[in-house]
Amino acid sequence: MTTVSSLQTANLKKSADTVLQTATTSGKVPGVAAAATTRNDTIYEGAFGLRAQGLPTAMGLDTVMWIASMTKPLVGTAAMQLVEQGKLNLDEPAARIVPEIDHIQVIEGWSSDGQPILRKPKRQITLRHLLTHTAGFTSDIWSENSARYLKLHQLPRAGSGQRNAIDIPLSFDPGERWEYGINIDWVGLMVSTATGLRLGEYLKQHVTEPLGMASTGFKITPDMRARLAKVHQRDATSDALTVLPFEVPQETEIDPGGGGMYSTADDYLRFTRMILNQGKGNGHQLLKPETVALMSKNAMGPLRVSMLHTDNKAMSLDAEFFPGLEKTWGLTFMINEQQAPTGRSAGSLAWAGLPNAYFWIDPTKGIAGVIMMQILPFVDTHALQLFTDYESAVYRSF
Repeated sequence: MTTVSSLQTANLKKSADTVLQTATTSGKVPGVAAAATTRNDTIYEGAFGLRAQGLPTAMGLDTVMWIASMTKPLVGTAAMQLVEQGKLNLDEPAARIVPEIDHIQVIEGWSSDGQPILRKPKRQITLRHLLTHTAGFTSDIWSENSARYLKLHQLPRAGSGQRNAIDIPLSFDPGERWEYGINIDWVGLMVSTATGLRLGEYLKQHVTEPLGMASTGFKITPDMRARLAKVHQRDATSDALTVLPFEVPQETEIDPGGGGMYSTADDYLRFTRMILNQGKGNGHQLLKPETVALMSKNAMGPLRVSMLHTDNKAMSLDAEFFPGLEKTWGLTFMINEQQAPTGRSAGSLAWAGLPNAYFWIDPTKGIAGVIMMQILPFVDTHALQLFTDYESAVYRSF
């Protein structure tokens, strides 16, 4: 699919524009930006609706949005650069770089007086565990244990950028199962410690700047702020949307590698194209082809991705992509091991950001796509349907 005809791109333009425009004019989503690429060329760009409901500011491909957990693959890329250089190792104890992780314990349960029952983990946490979400760290959004512990100790959430926010117990022993959590915040700390740079500065020098991602970072520059979209909250009862004052804290102790970055659809497409091209993007070889191949295959053995059961319905509904299909995890990517109903090939890479920002990378067909909205909760029914319809339109056009 790397070679695309003008008729195919015309068909895609018509089909995808219709899908996106219908969603915004119907009021189901306030605004959306989407793009798709082959290994060589951008084959679709479209933006519809408003940056904020009720304000006359149109959404664009250069609209800056909070990408939340779409930060994670960028941090994973940084970590794998350091693995190539021998500064990090996938299977050595992470405590070699961040000794404090060795003091993290496992929650076995809760005492009658509401205190956590803690014990030492059966094995040490590795970078591989962290990159695959098999270390035992969970998230307060989908884990009662984590939510309860944060509340008990009055700790901030990981996205706050406060260092103590990631010092929470494990919900299970490293390597025993997959459960999504704050693991990549620890990976970000490892990158920063191994390089002596703040995570954001390392990413700027070695990932975003080489790729030409000028509007991507933890800090919202004045230029980015002029193009910033607002996050919206869906009311579960009325379906109405409210504009939130939310913004990722801009003055932080550490850069929150699990979900603190802002970007644009145009910028993020550059990252997906680099992965499609085996580590090469914008004239720079960011990763070796063999490293991208390693990142793109199951890295957690017999373990499998399962549904995320919400513990906070305002932030996320129950979440699982393509229920019934076997899904594994590579080094910061979800991998569908069977062809998806949208047309996405088996072995494709994907993930998402909390405010309904999504991407996928299909190495088999040589195509990748991005769609970004700013709506909570995660996997909002209307937003998820729009993502599915958009991705289906991309594949149907070929």
